[in-house]
Amino acid sequence: MRVALLSGGGGGARFARGLQSVLAPGELTVIGNVGDDLEILGLRVSPDLDSLLYTLAGLIDVERGWGRADETWNALESVATWGGAAWFRLGDRDLGLHLVRTEALRDGVPLSEVTAKLARGVGLATSLVPATDDQVRTHLATPAGTFPFQEWFVARHHEDDVDGVEYRGAEHASAAPAAAAAIASADAIVFAPSNPYLSIGPIVAVAELHAAIATRSARCVAVSPLVGGDAVTGPLGRMLTRMAGGTTPGHVAGCYEGLIDALVVDEADAPAEARVEMVATKTLMTDSESERRLAEAVLEAACG
Repeated sequence: MRVALLSGGGGGARFARGLQSVLAPGELTVIGNVGDDLEILGLRVSPDLDSLLYTLAGLIDVERGWGRADETWNALESVATWGGAAWFRLGDRDLGLHLVRTEALRDGVPLSEVTAKLARGVGLATSLVPATDDQVRTHLATPAGTFPFQEWFVARHHEDDVDGVEYRGAEHASAAPAAAAAIASADAIVFAPSNPYLSIGPIVAVAELHAAIATRSARCVAVSPLVGGDAVTGPLGRMLTRMAGGTTPGHVAGCYEGLIDALVVDEADAPAEARVEMVATKTLMTDSESERRLAEAVLEAACG
C-alpha cells in the first residue's frame, strides 16, 4: 500500500514513525513542511525535515522532542560569546547536517535531492521529500506585527495571538517532483496530526500539490491534532479559537475544506459533527505501541 503523508512538527514525526512501522519498506513517502525553514549564521536550517529525519532514523532527542540525541552545545556557546545570533538552538551534531545541506544548496543541488541523500545516509527505506524545492516561508500576522515563523515561535515564544498566516513564495512555488509523484501514485493520502495552519498549510499552499490532492482518486484522511478540544503541545488551540471560532473536530475539518474524505479524531472529542466522515479512536501517542495502533486505525479509515 503506497501512502503519501503530509507532515510537520513533533506529532507529525511520531505519527510518521508509526506508519513506517506498519508499512512495508518503501511504501511510505513523507512530504515535509518547509515553511519553517530559515537562514541563520549563514546556514540553511529545515527544522521540520530534520525532525522527521531524526525521528524516523531513531536519532531524535526524545526528552526535548527535537534535535539530536546526545547533543552538545559548544559551538552555540561560542557564537553567543562572540555576539552572534544564539536565540535559535543549534547543537553541535545538528550543525553538521546544516553544514552539509548548506554547501550542497550553494552548489546548486535541489533541496529534495539533498534530503533524499541524507535519508539514504541513515539507512531509511522511507522516502522523505520537501513539499517544494523553492522558497516558501510562513509569516504570522499578529497584533504586534507580522513575523517570520521562527521569530514568532522561538524568539517571541509564540505568545502573540495570530490573526492570519501567510505562506510567502507559495504562489510561485512548484511541487518537488518526488512529492507530486507520491501523491499521484498513492493508494492513500494522509495529513498527519500536525498544526493545520503551521505544518500542513504551507504544503497545500503549493498550488500543484493542492490541485493534486483536490482531484485525487485515492482517499485522503486527516488526523486531528486535538485531544479533548486542545492541542497536546503548541499554540494550535489558541489559533483555532481565534481564527476558526472553536476547537471542535468540525473546526479542524474546516481547515481542510475540499481536501479530505475523513477525519480521525480522539475518542475524547467524539461524538461531534463535521462536513466529512469521522472516525474516533485513541490518538494520543505516548510510545511506539500507541503510534502503531493509531497508524493502523488511520490506514483502515483510508481504505474506506
